[in-house]
Formats: sequence, structure tokens, C-alpha cells
Amino acid sequence: MSNSNGKVAIITGATGGIGFEVAKRLGKDGYTVVLNGIDNEAGVKRIKELTADGINAEYYGFDVTKEEEVTKNITAIGEKYGKIDVLVNNAGGLGGRSRFEEMTTDFYRFVMALNLDSVFFASRAAIPFLKKGELPTIINYTSIAGWNAGGPGAGIYGTSKAGVHAITRALAKDLAEYGIRVNAVSPGTIDTPFHAQIKSTKPEVFASWKNNILLGRLGQPEEVASVISFLAGKDAAFLTAETIQIGGGQGLGI
Repeated sequence: MSNSNGKVAIITGATGGIGFEVAKRLGKDGYTVVLNGIDNEAGVKRIKELTADGINAEYYGFDVTKEEEVTKNITAIGEKYGKIDVLVNNAGGLGGRSRFEEMTTDFYRFVMALNLDSVFFASRAAIPFLKKGELPTIINYTSIAGWNAGGPGAGIYGTSKAGVHAITRALAKDLAEYGIRVNAVSPGTIDTPFHAQIKSTKPEVFASWKNNILLGRLGQPEEVASVISFLAGKDAAFLTAETIQIGGGQGLGI
């Protein structure tokens, strides 16, 4: 598939899980997709897979928590294509678990950097190029933890994701005058390697999660990718400052 519409999408943290499905979906939608990650070997492999699928794809290895790396790489991508149409701030994660009493400042700063600083650094660097984009948009990822503050030891993850919820709306306010839309998705429990450890060590706990989901099953990465495809496209042209829960009715009880 050639890039018939000439549109460019950057997806951070896209060498696996939801991020790779998003890259695949946007590639099939006709975007040139630029994947970011820190596992360069996986990056090269993913580009081969996408290219074999007829998708225009590139990989840039950089750490989204490092200001200089983010600025340098996103600027290089923007300059290469002359614009950025879509920025998907997919990179993020739990970073581990820690109760506050034992929490080191380094752990606190790492989780905040991974989930919140990364959105700020990437968005700031992309804005000058988004201004030249077609139906330009930023899509962030928050979490139900941003509302309920997360499970045991995930309190700082929840705190960082609450920050993403707020910065999404703040960016939407800031960028509306340029026609740049900013929205977020809040994936529920999606069956990805993110949950691999608990799946293998406590299968009964993993299996019980679906009991708290109205639709009675876990989500698939493709089901997040399809919502992101919608948010990036013209059908969502009047949506900004929104957060879409993709959780099958998670947390509403049965």
C-alpha cells in the first residue's frame, strides 16, 4: 500500500503490544508510520513486518523519558516529512510496584517521566510540525488508574496517568486555535505482554479480571487501535479534549 494521502503518524513505544497494533492499523489507513522504541532489534523486525504488509514504515530508537533525545528525533522526523499529522503518545508503563513509604525518589521520577514527561516532551517537539499537518492530532493514553489511583503499589502510576488526563485537556485548549485536536484513550485490561507476568504466575487472578468487565472478556490490542484510527481520522474532526474508555464496561460491576 503506498502512502496515497501523504500523511505521517508517529507512534511512541511501538515495538510491541498495543503500540505495534496501532502502527499496523494506521499504516493500513494509508499513513507513513514512524515507530519509536528502545529495543532497536525489535524495531528493525517490526519495520520488516510492516513493509512486507505494504506499509511505509520507519523506526527511530530513542528514550521518551530523555528530553534531548525526544526533541532531536521528533524534530528530525518533522523536518524530513515537512509536517506531522498524528502523534500517538503510546509509550508508558507501570514501571514496577512500590508502596509510598518505601518508594525511592528515583522510582517516583522514573514512573512520572515514563508516563507524563514523555507526553510533554514529544508533544512540545511535534507542535511546530503538527501546525503544518492535515487534520493534525495528538492522542494520549490515560488509564482507569488515573481515576481510581491504581491497585496496590501502582499509586504513582495512577498519579502519572491523572496527569496525562489533565495535560490532554490542557493541550487541547492550548492548540485549538491551530486546529490541532488532542484526545486520549483509556484502555482497560487488554491482553498484551504488559500482563504477561501475572498471566504466567497467577493465572487464576488473571482469569478473574474478566469478572469485573461487563462484556465478560479482556480487550484485544486491535480494539484499541481501531479507536485510535477513528480519533485520527476525519470522522472525529469535531472531537477534542475527550477521553474514550476502551474497557468493555470495566469497573461498573456486574
